[in-house]
Amino acid sequence: MDLALIWALVIATAVFVYVALDGFDLGIGILFPLLRDEEERDMAIGAIAPVWDGNETWLILGGGGLLAVFPLAYAVIFPALYVPLIVMLLALVFRGVAFEYRVHSERHKWYWDHAFFGGSLVAAFAQGISLGAWLQGIDVVDRAYSGGWWNWLSPFSVATGLALVCGYSLLGAAWINLKTEGVLHARAQTFIMPLAVATIAFIIAVSLWTPFLNERYAARWFTWPTMIYALPVPLFVAATILALWQSLKKGWALRAFLSVELLFLLCYIGLGVSVWPDIVPTSVSIHEAAAPDKSLGFLLVGAVVLVPLILIYTAAAYWIFRGKVKHGGYTH
Repeated sequence: MDLALIWALVIATAVFVYVALDGFDLGIGILFPLLRDEEERDMAIGAIAPVWDGNETWLILGGGGLLAVFPLAYAVIFPALYVPLIVMLLALVFRGVAFEYRVHSERHKWYWDHAFFGGSLVAAFAQGISLGAWLQGIDVVDRAYSGGWWNWLSPFSVATGLALVCGYSLLGAAWINLKTEGVLHARAQTFIMPLAVATIAFIIAVSLWTPFLNERYAARWFTWPTMIYALPVPLFVAATILALWQSLKKGWALRAFLSVELLFLLCYIGLGVSVWPDIVPTSVSIHEAAAPDKSLGFLLVGAVVLVPLILIYTAAAYWIFRGKVKHGGYTH
């Protein structure tokens, strides 16, 4: 068995599941200033309260798995992205504290509302910057990071940071649209269309920009015969945008939310098309970065037990709280 390949797929899946699940609750935090009163904000919080902490489990699995399974990649990527990653983690901690404190602090609830918004915004932007900095390539010499302290900051990484903030906001609006009724549901519908247009514009801009970052990326997308394998991705993106548009016109909340999630998945696949088989783009492949096979095999036994348990817990939480949220509780 190609254990390095198996683990690359496991970690890639964990990262995507984190983005798909935690993306909408970060998005709700980003949308907080647009919610008009305390009741609307309480309902928005209620829509994510049962699942938000479980969503972040996948981030731990992805980051911890990278350290254990691809130690060389971890040793290169973390120094290169030290600033945005630390900022992201601090923002997530601050956001988590704000999430809990706003429930128990009536006098300073406004402060924790702003803190929840700020932590969500900063975490999403830092994740996007980290993605852009990773995608544009990391300088490696003698199996160590050789770039500068500020190499992560570039026009491209800022663009990907803004793109992810916009995309998470779209996910958050689609989740509120799915999980609420009444005034907040109607308000979420007004958010979705402009956020969808902005997100699609960012997808187009970043997709056109990416091949010009590196000749290998351009070869994957624009040379024969590799472009045959890459071509279905933009075609499916176009079909998904059409499905999202129809869902919004007809008021199909679940289909709209799933269309946004599928849009994220297709962008993620497109990212994989560009960088595969590198785990540190243009510098280190998954096989070069992998731990010894004995270690990979031992850890895989643990993953075979752990990952299904996380999936069962996650599915159970979403099933139990599957109804619409109202002020004060759920309805099924």
